[in-house]
Amino acid sequence: MKNKILVFLIIVAGIFFASCRSTKKIQTAMSKKDTTAIVVTNQSAADSVLLIKKTIDTLKSKYIDFKTFAAKVKVEYEDSKGKQPNVTAYVHIIKDSVVWVSMYATIFNIEAFRILINKDSVFLVDKINKEVQLRSLDYLQEITQLPFDFETLQDLLVGNPVFMHDSVVSYRKTEDRILLASAGKFFKHLLTLDNNGTLLHSKLDDIDITKNRTADITYDDYENKTGVNFSTFREITVSEKNRLDIRLNYKQYEFNKDLSVSFNIPKSYKRK
Repeated sequence: MKNKILVFLIIVAGIFFASCRSTKKIQTAMSKKDTTAIVVTNQSAADSVLLIKKTIDTLKSKYIDFKTFAAKVKVEYEDSKGKQPNVTAYVHIIKDSVVWVSMYATIFNIEAFRILINKDSVFLVDKINKEVQLRSLDYLQEITQLPFDFETLQDLLVGNPVFMHDSVVSYRKTEDRILLASAGKFFKHLLTLDNNGTLLHSKLDDIDITKNRTADITYDDYENKTGVNFSTFREITVSEKNRLDIRLNYKQYEFNKDLSVSFNIPKSYKRK
């Protein structure tokens, strides 16, 4: 059970891209300060640049900006051994400050883990084995084998696009879809949007085809209750030698409410 519950920490850390290894920092896309270089191939240059710029601007306009975020998430997990026990995760985010996660073993309805992540450190309290771990943020990079920053974690949880590359190499519009392809040093990235610029699917493939590593993220069941277009269901598939399927079903969520986090470490817990 311990390893299965820890999967949510790995999700938070961005493990669904863990098979795409690199050693340099990859910029988080969609932040307001980002710029995207447009490199058009095999298209009418002037028209294509305008279409691509319009698409990127629309996607950026849908970036979810927030002060606080709280959610209850049902996490389903399936690997080569089959479906694993479900986890219920309660997530609190104070933007640019802290990510707090309380994870319950759904079958027993008991809190099993509590996690606190800030810009420098990761705290993990294992309430089953009465242990506590303190690691630097670099620790998450080690276990995921992926460079990322705190802002990327926020974007992953609220449903903003991440790991877009700095050059667009292909643009195609169909009757009801827009396909936007980019290429970076480590990934080929294909984004699928609807005609309103809403993110539907993200597919990353390793530049090195011999490694056969790929990650797919589907964004579905959008709601717009308070002016935020939010994907309440996400499906993540990672494959290399084995396949990992993760489903995140957001049962409750709210933005910009008064929020606090509680993270007490019992003195009797063993430190690791």
